[in-house]
Amino acid sequence: MTATTPILTLEEYLTYDDGTDNHYELVDGKLVKMPPESDRNNIIALYLLSEFLKLVPIKLIRHKDTEIVVTGNRARVRMPDLLILTEELLVAIGGRRATITSDMPSPILAVEVVSPGKANRDRDYRYKRSEYAARGIIEYWIVDPEFSKVTVLSLIDGLYEETVFEDEQIITSTVLPEFSLTVAQVFRFEENS
Repeated sequence: MTATTPILTLEEYLTYDDGTDNHYELVDGKLVKMPPESDRNNIIALYLLSEFLKLVPIKLIRHKDTEIVVTGNRARVRMPDLLILTEELLVAIGGRRATITSDMPSPILAVEVVSPGKANRDRDYRYKRSEYAARGIIEYWIVDPEFSKVTVLSLIDGLYEETVFEDEQIITSTVLPEFSLTVAQVFRFEENS
């Protein structure tokens, strides 16, 4: 859903406050209200977060709270479900607003849990794929509850190469080489919690 506001610059977006608790992404200068996630998607993201915490210090993990400036026709800002930062990026953010601007290093991993609906699928599979590649994010995971699969996109020479994992396949990652969950484990979160 697009809010009725004029086209915003990145600077205007970064100071925008409509007095609500709404979350927005900025797409070509337009505010796009992000609806609340489904409970299932929230639990999947939290489950992955709990697994990442076994491998990565908590200070380097972000959960639905850090936005990243990406390229587009006009200003674009995305808010991934999960991010893993580098130490250098952590220093660059430096306690300010949790926005990764274009002059900062890229996170090494972004994870999106796909929400139902064609628009959400297009956003996660098409638009964010090219935006995150252009931003230099080493790995992008698309976690798809509807089709019970995890697509891991690895940045090779500026483009993502994709590996799709399903069922009992163990998800492999160059960013998290010790990660050892199967896709089935990710989607059987009720049993794992």
